[in-house]
Amino acid sequence: MLGGGSNLLVRDEGVAGVVLSLSDPAFSKIEVDGTRITAGAGASLSHLISHSVKAGLAGLDVLVGIPGSVGGALHGNAGGKSGDIGQHVRTAKVLTISGEVYVRQEDELSFAYRFSSLNELIILEASFELHHEDPEEITRRMRKLWIMKKATQPLTFQSAGCIFKNPRGMSAGWLIEQAGLKGTKVGEAEFSDRHANFIVTRPGATSQDVLKLIDLAQAKVSSQFGVDLELEVQIW
Repeated sequence: MLGGGSNLLVRDEGVAGVVLSLSDPAFSKIEVDGTRITAGAGASLSHLISHSVKAGLAGLDVLVGIPGSVGGALHGNAGGKSGDIGQHVRTAKVLTISGEVYVRQEDELSFAYRFSSLNELIILEASFELHHEDPEEITRRMRKLWIMKKATQPLTFQSAGCIFKNPRGMSAGWLIEQAGLKGTKVGEAEFSDRHANFIVTRPGATSQDVLKLIDLAQAKVSSQFGVDLELEVQIW
């Protein structure tokens, strides 16, 4: 299942199988009903956020600047320092591997740091419970978050997002930087000199270039700090 591909690294050999993407408009509908907003898994996260803000609903605005689809965001519980998507989920409609459609209620769902219990074959849609707030105030808060992200992340470069999860109480980017890898390059891929937990790429970069940098970071951080870096990106 392919969402927006924003935290995905596909090996140079490609995928030996079928890739499904819910890009059809039928899977991208967004509807507002009071303080609840329902979105198809194929909708972009940015569209969901903009719809909520226009309706004067706050909560999802903390996800501003995070790319990808609603389904992908749910699967990996996308978020940042200000919060994550899972804390607002009330229901999730899924398709199981046996072909049955279920609506998972809030008490059937669990979310943790970059993790969700939504591991069915396909996430179809989800509903979120938000709260009313002045749209202008929400927009001001989003603008401030966006400015902070632009100042600290390499958003003008192509990347697969944050490569590693932050170890408990630590920053993966700081560990990589302290290991002396910030700016280290393999082929046309390199650890960003703005935020070391991003691997930015230039034309001609291969997945193998990125994988070599991943291996290098894991080996050096483990050797110097005794910390095993866990991948946040998905590798196909």
